[in-house]
Amino acid sequence: MNADANAVSTAALGEPVLTARNLSIEYEVDPPVKAVRGASITLHRGEILGLAGESGCGKTTLAYGLNRLLKAPALMTGGEVVFHDASGDDIDVVGLDGEALRRFRWNKVSMVFQGSMNSLNPVMNVRKQLHDVFTTHRPGMKRAEREARSAELLTLVGVDPTRLSSFPHELSGGMRQRVMIAMALALDPQVMIMDEPTTALDVVVQRGIIREIMRLRERLGFAVVFITHDLPLLIEISDRIAIMLDGEIIEQGDAEQIYRAPGHPYTRRLLSSFPSLRGDRGDFIRTGAAAGGAA
Repeated sequence: MNADANAVSTAALGEPVLTARNLSIEYEVDPPVKAVRGASITLHRGEILGLAGESGCGKTTLAYGLNRLLKAPALMTGGEVVFHDASGDDIDVVGLDGEALRRFRWNKVSMVFQGSMNSLNPVMNVRKQLHDVFTTHRPGMKRAEREARSAELLTLVGVDPTRLSSFPHELSGGMRQRVMIAMALALDPQVMIMDEPTTALDVVVQRGIIREIMRLRERLGFAVVFITHDLPLLIEISDRIAIMLDGEIIEQGDAEQIYRAPGHPYTRRLLSSFPSLRGDRGDFIRTGAAAGGAA
């Protein structure tokens, strides 16, 4: 790894809110699969950290590790994850269990999962699914308070509150994704992890979701780990970007640096795998072939 290429000025960034050091995750199958190998990232308050790489490189596994959502046969085999709370306390995320872990999830760090239709319960309406968040994590809330907060959340993400009575199959893909974002925002987390939040949506809807995320981040001040294989999108919306390959973070830098002067050959191949809107199609095909083709 090129140290100069990964030296990022943090002068304009806020204090760290989430730090992972030398994180390793393995799937205990036969033979074992080392899905994440010695990954280290620092997320600062209010920033968008993009995490890019091809399918199967370990992005989602890393995200699940940050939020302690790993399930067997996945096992964290090394490293540490520390959450730097706004209260000033540092929380050892790896050491949490039981009630402490339940209080941490969604309150401190929330997640928007890939595939909104699969993430929402198909036999429960939106109201019930939002209310469940509050009955689990805010048991003292009265029903009227849960109802008011649920309506507020839908309004916040650009969905008519009358949709509280709708079931997932009655919503468009974009609306389902907005409902997932509303659920992730329900407890005012300081960090939101978004795993391919625009997958399977058409381009127009994708743009609407991205604009909504940017608007909410500016308004509410939470930090974002944004996971996608779409590097040009990350260059557009991220403050900093980390590139993953075969379970390792091979390059980190601010978005401008990654775009202007990528230090790793794989990063250059990722960039060259997307056609220019201005260049000739034949030029792109020749350039992509010369760089090793699409990642």
